[in-house]
Amino acid sequence: MALRYVVQIGDPVLRQKCEEVKKFDNDLFELLDDMKETVREENGAGLAAPQIGVPLRVVVIDLEEGYFELINPKFIAQKGKQTGAEGCLSVRGKQGIVTRPNKVKIEYRTRDGRKRTVTAEGLFARAICHELDHLDGVLYVDLAQNIVDVKEEK
Repeated sequence: MALRYVVQIGDPVLRQKCEEVKKFDNDLFELLDDMKETVREENGAGLAAPQIGVPLRVVVIDLEEGYFELINPKFIAQKGKQTGAEGCLSVRGKQGIVTRPNKVKIEYRTRDGRKRTVTAEGLFARAICHELDHLDGVLYVDLAQNIVDVKEEK
């Protein structure tokens, strides 16, 4: 495993629509392992592959609900609304208020290619929505109100 550099807003990779993963091989396993190490080192809730310069539809989420590797994720259902503060490892020192679905259901593949679904609520749903937006070149600042500077803790 290796820590990866988290690219920052302004890098064109963050605005790309990412490609689907077609090969479930050692390169993918290494990417997932590196993303896990990076999100934990950065104290993030999630990380999408384009945030480390890789334009693939790969996301990791690391919350109380557990650690999830989401490959080629797609929304199946969304319900309700929640509004709250969001930040992003690729937009350091900023935070904004974003409205997201309160409950989502997604379909995804595991690292070995198996199809799975997960239903998420609250913060878990917010993290999924935030990270899946990255896969389509959308940043939370595109949706946010009241973007403010925040002091980072490391």
